[in-house]
Amino acid sequence: MVLLSSLSELFLLFFLFTFPNLCYSIPVNTSTEYLKLPLLHRTPFTSPAQALFFDIRRLSLLHQRPSFKSPIVSGASYGSGQYFVSLRLGSPPQTLLLVADTGSDLVWIKCSACKNCSNYFPGSAFLARQSSTFFPIHCFSSLCQLVPHPLPNHCNHTLLHSPCRYEYLYADGSKTTGFFSKETTKLQISTGREKKLKSLAFGCGFRISGPSLTGASFKGAHGVMGLGRAPISFSSQLGRRFGNKFSYCLMDYTLSPPPTSYLIIGGHQSNVFSKKRSMNFTPLLVNPLSPTFYFIGIKSVYVDGIKLPINPSVWSIDQLGNGGTIIDSGTTLTFIAKPAYREILKAFKRRIKLPNAAEATPDFDLCVNVSGVSRPPLPRMSFELTGDSVFSPPSRNYFVDTDDGVKCLAIQPVHSDGDFSVLGNLMQQGYLLEFDRDKSRLGFLRRGCAQP
Repeated sequence: MVLLSSLSELFLLFFLFTFPNLCYSIPVNTSTEYLKLPLLHRTPFTSPAQALFFDIRRLSLLHQRPSFKSPIVSGASYGSGQYFVSLRLGSPPQTLLLVADTGSDLVWIKCSACKNCSNYFPGSAFLARQSSTFFPIHCFSSLCQLVPHPLPNHCNHTLLHSPCRYEYLYADGSKTTGFFSKETTKLQISTGREKKLKSLAFGCGFRISGPSLTGASFKGAHGVMGLGRAPISFSSQLGRRFGNKFSYCLMDYTLSPPPTSYLIIGGHQSNVFSKKRSMNFTPLLVNPLSPTFYFIGIKSVYVDGIKLPINPSVWSIDQLGNGGTIIDSGTTLTFIAKPAYREILKAFKRRIKLPNAAEATPDFDLCVNVSGVSRPPLPRMSFELTGDSVFSPPSRNYFVDTDDGVKCLAIQPVHSDGDFSVLGNLMQQGYLLEFDRDKSRLGFLRRGCAQP
């Protein structure tokens, strides 16, 4: 998912450099410990076209403007194109599923303020009153300055315990509002033990609205685990304690039995996942006007080894902060700047010898009939990146089954000139991705997704 590209990003950028360590209340760890969160994977889509359709509509709106590991769960069984992380929050701990999202910063969870929760559906929200360690952050706390607020003068000077109110907007108008709070969470470290962290700052959301957060794409989730670059993100808060890097591998949602992979925070990820293969790296670029996002540089695109005639300026970030390409785990499909998309679509149409699908699939420009073909001959696409590396995903990362015997190109054009391109989670499947923030680089390794 993509954060609102406006004043809220400038706000976060200001505090990112003014208060770089406010969220880093956990001491630096120099050991080789790391945290692990499962990226749990469940059953495949029952109707991929329905699950992806909402993502297309949402993104078309968006573009109008030492270590810890945890399993990551595919949202496929819920009809979602997202990947979920399971988080245990509160005392006693309540288990919640959060969307793993490198395209936003705030960690937030659906909350309930119920007093008598006996009739409340179990696991549908975080029950703040049932946790003995829940603590709303004070309005005048320095931490409160790190989140956007619903009103400029939101602090009530007449109240001794005025809570920090936040309002977090996404680019399609979706938003979550509530109290910015602290809570205890239990996380599994590399030795297999659980570690209790007492100061995770998160948004306790009492009001949630908009298509990104209430529609099919969000089905099954209790909130969002923002993994962006600002101090309030999950990766930033745990960064100094477990190493200022994180990695994940999003397993193919069509595989059966469903494999499990992990979100790893800290440690040496290339060693955690694969000791025999060397990792490729490309620089992580900084866009001052969009500080949340992880930008990478694309130099050129090839289809079946043929370089496409795309002007390099299509991929660049201009002086106004427009353009560029981000890696976003919270978006399913890939969205490419229009001039480049037209060349990619033309190249695929020219090389595919399969018949077109009998019926058009809404919002997909290229769909082919693969009935009776066990291994459809689809063109191979690769991206030449800055840093002399090449990202060459298999065709299943950009062709998706939308119906029986039908595959569609899962790439869409960016809908407004000047907006950035997005490499979504479908394009990332099967790759170990390592976000090294100290060295400002993205590492990627195919077939390095073995269970640690």
